[in-house]
Amino acid sequence: MPEKTLFEPCTLGSLTLSNKIVMAPLTRNRAGLGFVPSELAATYYSQRASAGLLISEATQISQQGQGYQDTPGIYTQAQVEGWRAVTEAVHAKGGHIFLQLWHVGRVSHVDLQQNGAAPVAPSALRPATKVFVNNSFEDVSEPRALDISELPGIVNDFRLAAANAIAAGFDGVEIHGANGYLLDQFLKDGSNIRTDAYGGSIENRARLLLEVSAAVVDEIGADRTGVRISPVSPANGVSSSDPQQQFEYVVDQLNALNLVYLHVVEGATGGPRDVVPFDFGSLRQRFKHTYIANNGYDLNLATSQLNEDKADLIAFGRPFIGNPDLVERLKSNSTLSAFDPTTLYGGGAAGYTDYPTLADSSSVHG
Repeated sequence: MPEKTLFEPCTLGSLTLSNKIVMAPLTRNRAGLGFVPSELAATYYSQRASAGLLISEATQISQQGQGYQDTPGIYTQAQVEGWRAVTEAVHAKGGHIFLQLWHVGRVSHVDLQQNGAAPVAPSALRPATKVFVNNSFEDVSEPRALDISELPGIVNDFRLAAANAIAAGFDGVEIHGANGYLLDQFLKDGSNIRTDAYGGSIENRARLLLEVSAAVVDEIGADRTGVRISPVSPANGVSSSDPQQQFEYVVDQLNALNLVYLHVVEGATGGPRDVVPFDFGSLRQRFKHTYIANNGYDLNLATSQLNEDKADLIAFGRPFIGNPDLVERLKSNSTLSAFDPTTLYGGGAAGYTDYPTLADSSSVHG
């Protein structure tokens, strides 16, 4: 059989992607007044539309779901209109884009919450992590445990956000169940010590993620719904005593919903892939639809994983920041540009839409 490459077209549900490269969600903190995507966002995403699939920066489903300043929302009409400019720009370049739906849970600050309310969590446990607020990184605020009566409202917020995403022209949505945010906080027993139907057993701790996933599928269809998980990542202070059992159960249930894809952070988010022993191959085998692998991939590892059938698509995150034409650079095995870490969060065009492509560089030096 010929070797599989990242650069072959492939299908994702009803979509035909131009290649197997996914741009992972990247928080950039550049939303404008009312948490509306900035006008620059349309340029930023369209510059990167050569990826087979773009997944947007994490986008809060409600004000309660916000954990960092200047991140965009998808719960007002103005936000929907702002995102429509982005999707139209991406589609005009022949690209496809999903919106990542986000509730941060306890990873927030009272200055971001309505009327200075406490952030919400499965349990009143404060993580040792920081959020970007008031133009600096500050410790998270003390959270409060959600009452069980509040959980249907959060499920509905995800459902409405998914509907808004489709109204804004997105090709689908990704439910953010990873990196120590609300749904991941419920999944893991280091952050969930509840004794009701949403805590204790593996099944109970998975309940909120599965209810959210079912509600979104019911609203917009399984072929437009993906989920992101990070089984062993310690991001934002979460931990699990039983990750293999927990996530094999979760993936079995997600597979039964016929989701269009499962997006898996393999290892510690932005860190070592082997942070703790875990059989990601088991998740790959259990999920019968598209499996997107993420974390620490380069061209060689991506190619080997595709050829060993360990993934269908490969997600790249930070390399896309300084390389809007990452697909072309990988295809030609060109040197990748570094990004400026001082302009990652907040600001304007600098370090956002002004990174040159190979074509730009050759025209300057030609």
